[in-house]
Amino acid sequence: MKRTARFIFPLLLALLIAPLTAYAQQQSKWSNEDASRIAREVQKQLLRLPNYSVFDSLHFGLRGGVVTLGGYASRPTLKDDAARVVKKIEGVTEVDNQIEVLPNSPNDDRIRMAVYTNIYRQPALRKYTSNFPNAALTPSIPRAAGGITWDPPLGYHAIHIIVKNGNVILAGVVNNESDSIIAQMQANSTPGVFGVENQLIVASQPKKEK
Repeated sequence: MKRTARFIFPLLLALLIAPLTAYAQQQSKWSNEDASRIAREVQKQLLRLPNYSVFDSLHFGLRGGVVTLGGYASRPTLKDDAARVVKKIEGVTEVDNQIEVLPNSPNDDRIRMAVYTNIYRQPALRKYTSNFPNAALTPSIPRAAGGITWDPPLGYHAIHIIVKNGNVILAGVVNNESDSIIAQMQANSTPGVFGVENQLIVASQPKKEK
């Protein structure tokens, strides 16, 4: 089985870039300075993709001059566009595109809409979207036809919702453990959801005392 990149950078918020270690400098064709620059640029370009939505979750890794892309794309165009913009970055010699394109499923589409509404209508979670007070989906022809995947809500969303064959993954960053639990409960209570994997990162996780 092919090994994935050793250094993974989640696209959760524009502030989350992991520092490179001395081992990374030895294993990479880039200097520490170049690797840091490339990591910032990859992150910036991926976040700027117009079709990167609340129903997608991307991450990337750097190793030996290669940028490895991973995560989930609700539309195949996102996978192709992500590789295209990363290849143009100065210093990138190769892109290993391992982004998984999610199934084209009317049932998953319905679940995306329902989970989105359940999460962002919850008062404690409204702060995680720029769409409030219109966190409920506004009517549109594509959405009325059940096509939320191709007409996702615009704006900022800290909690991303990944749906695959009725299973839900929550990815992103929240302020505290309570909000993480609430988001999981809201997703889990959605009719038709088989299971919820909570990958939300708590930004202000307190350090445990020794």
